[in-house]
Amino acid sequence: MKQGAQGSAATGTPQVPEMPDAPDHRPGPPRVPPQGRVAPATDVDLGQAAPAPTVRGEHTHSEQPIPRPRPVVQRASVRGQILDALRTALVTGELTPGAVYSAPALGERFGVSATPVREAMQQLTLEGAVEVVPNRGFRVVERGARELAELAEVRALIEVPVMLRLARSVPGERWAELRPLAEATVRAASTGCRATYAESDRTFHRAVLSLCGNDQLVQIADDLHRRAQWPLVRPARPFPRGHADLIADAAEHTALLDALIAGDEDVVRSLVGEHFAGAR
Repeated sequence: MKQGAQGSAATGTPQVPEMPDAPDHRPGPPRVPPQGRVAPATDVDLGQAAPAPTVRGEHTHSEQPIPRPRPVVQRASVRGQILDALRTALVTGELTPGAVYSAPALGERFGVSATPVREAMQQLTLEGAVEVVPNRGFRVVERGARELAELAEVRALIEVPVMLRLARSVPGERWAELRPLAEATVRAASTGCRATYAESDRTFHRAVLSLCGNDQLVQIADDLHRRAQWPLVRPARPFPRGHADLIADAAEHTALLDALIAGDEDVVRSLVGEHFAGAR
């Protein structure tokens, strides 16, 4: 029997102070904190899954769902279509070199607002096709024969070495796979549409250069090629090019492909040089 804190008066025996019971370390049932509160973890709680704390800003069932943002794909598509239409107008000469065009007027012409036209024109400004005229619009850049010759020289410096290297390394059957693209340029040339031929022309050249595996080179060469297709303000020969000029240009594609399949570097070098010199 436990004694009190003081000794017995009858015996005079001193009493030992009462010690608290040793703590019971047996794990008990997990503690369930009151709703909305998180209890700190203790030794007893180790091994038990603690409830996830409520994070400020976290979605709850009482919140209204946030509406999805308005998709921008449609606007980007409109801008892309306007950009393609403006590039076609540049190639065909419908946008006259030296003339100034406003975004609202062009937007009315294409049946869209001025915003996608202005964005497309800004892209053409970066490409060097037009220049900004403050408070008026955009002026189509005037280009002469000298600029065209410079573009042809730069293209030759880039593409000729690449094509010669590819002629030595790419097997003939791989070149044969590009035959449909070369034939497509011939069909495009037969239409007499400068814009249609310009697109198929660039497609063929991109496919050839892509075999080198250098995406940056392909992109730079394609940009130079596109700029070389813009009309001259004072062309050396009548504009636009007639069927005969386009067909002759396309025929060089098939001849070049034949030389690449045969691995004839001399013919490849000659054809590429002539192709750039005559391209307009």
